[in-house]
Amino acid sequence: MRKRIIAFISVIVVILVAVVGYNLYNNRQTRSNSSTVGRQSSQQVTRSKTTKSNGNGKTLVVYFSRKEGVSGGPLKVGNTKVIADYIQQHTGADEYEIKAAKSYPKGYQATADQAQKEQENNARPKIKGSLPDVSKYDTVFVGAPVWWGEYPMIVRTFLDATDLNGKTVIPFTTHMGSGLGNTQEQLEKQYPKAKVRKGLGVEGTEAKNSKGTVDKWLNKLGY
Repeated sequence: MRKRIIAFISVIVVILVAVVGYNLYNNRQTRSNSSTVGRQSSQQVTRSKTTKSNGNGKTLVVYFSRKEGVSGGPLKVGNTKVIADYIQQHTGADEYEIKAAKSYPKGYQATADQAQKEQENNARPKIKGSLPDVSKYDTVFVGAPVWWGEYPMIVRTFLDATDLNGKTVIPFTTHMGSGLGNTQEQLEKQYPKAKVRKGLGVEGTEAKNSKGTVDKWLNKLGY
């Protein structure tokens, strides 16, 4: 009888140890998964679900876009984002959206006035969240609406904070008649050791209908 009691207790102990071990393992897995999600979201980079072998290496599309404060707005999707998405679809690139830590005005004129003031003050508005690790990429497209003949100053914040020397850098813009403005020259000056290729400017009102134009441009570049 004593042996049976000892055997029964031994079985109970084994079961308890197994249950405790299983729970500890699940808790570790849950913490690990939560930690991974946190790291991914902080990077703010939208990873491509497609990969294209075009011989140009890994590609990143960086863009600043506005749905409010634009001529003819507000928009459901910002004009520059439309172009950025077309580039992403064609190349299989990752995307990173530059977002302002402090929102710009909702009105067009107020936005234009603030943009001019920032340019006059050579300001560097703060970017919301973390910046992408550009060292992982061989080609970087940099896009934005043209404000007062150049990139918005918040894009200059990004350019100052990253080193794109040694990479292929390609500008693209949306505009109201100014084309690329001086964005091409800005990139060449900022990154003298980068290969700055011919950019594309799309009039804002034509953005939604410009997929063919974007594809043709990219094909000429070899993408």
